[in-house]
Amino acid sequence: MPPAEHHPQPGPSSRVNDYDSFAASYAAQSETSLVNAGIERPAMLSLAGDVAGRRILDAGCGAGPLSAALRDRGARVTGLDSSAGMLELARRRLGADAELHVADLGDPLPFADGAFDDVVASLVLHYLEDWGPTLTEMRRVLRPGGRLIASVQHPFVDYMVQDPRPDYFATTDYTDAWDQLLGQPAPMRFWRRSLQAMTGAFTAAGFRLAVLSEPTVDPAAREVFPDEFQHPKLSFLLFVLEVPLEPAAGSAG
Repeated sequence: MPPAEHHPQPGPSSRVNDYDSFAASYAAQSETSLVNAGIERPAMLSLAGDVAGRRILDAGCGAGPLSAALRDRGARVTGLDSSAGMLELARRRLGADAELHVADLGDPLPFADGAFDDVVASLVLHYLEDWGPTLTEMRRVLRPGGRLIASVQHPFVDYMVQDPRPDYFATTDYTDAWDQLLGQPAPMRFWRRSLQAMTGAFTAAGFRLAVLSEPTVDPAAREVFPDEFQHPKLSFLLFVLEVPLEPAAGSAG
C-alpha cells in the first residue's frame, strides 16, 4: 500500500474506497510492489510462523495473495472481503472450492464462536473509524489462545506526511488519491490514530499484545529492491494479539 499523502476530499460523484471499480488494477499492482510484496506480506507470513493445520480467517483478503501463501504453508483458510470484485479474483486464484464470503468488517462476522485459530487482518483496520465492534467480533471467532495478526499504516508516517499535520493523538480521517497508481480515479479514505489508541483498542477488546513489529524490506527481496534494502524507511506497523486462555475448570480466581 503506497505511503499516505494528503489530497483534497473527493467530490460528490467520486466513490471512496470502491475496490470493485479497480480490483484487477490493484491486484496486479500489489503482486510485485515494494510495500506489499517486499515489506508487508513477507512480514505477515513471518509473524504467522508455522500455520500447518491451523484454521485461519483472512479478514479483508482482497484478491487472495496472503490467503494463497498461508494455504501453501498448510493452513485451512477462509477469506472475507467487502468487495465482490476482489473476491472474484481471489476465487480465480484459490479455486472454486475456496471458502470466500462477501461481508463488511463493520458488521457481525458470519462465523461461530471460536471458529478460528488465527485471524489475519492485512492493511484493513485503518479503513475503520471505530475499531471496537470489529475487534470484538474478531476476538469472538477466535478460540482461546488464538491470535489476531494485523498490519496497519504506521501512525508516525500518517502523522509526518500529512500537511497540515494534525494532532497526533486525535483520531482523524484523510483521503489519499491513488489515481496515478491505478490509472483511474481512486480516492481512498483512511483513519489515522495514535499508537496508544491502537493498543488501547486491542486491550479493550480483550486481546493481549504479544508482538509489535516495524518491518523493513524482506531479505528475500533484496535483489528486487536494492536501494530500499540499503535505506529502509518506516511504512507499516504489525501486531500479534493473543486471546488469553480460559482458566482451567475448578481453578482458583
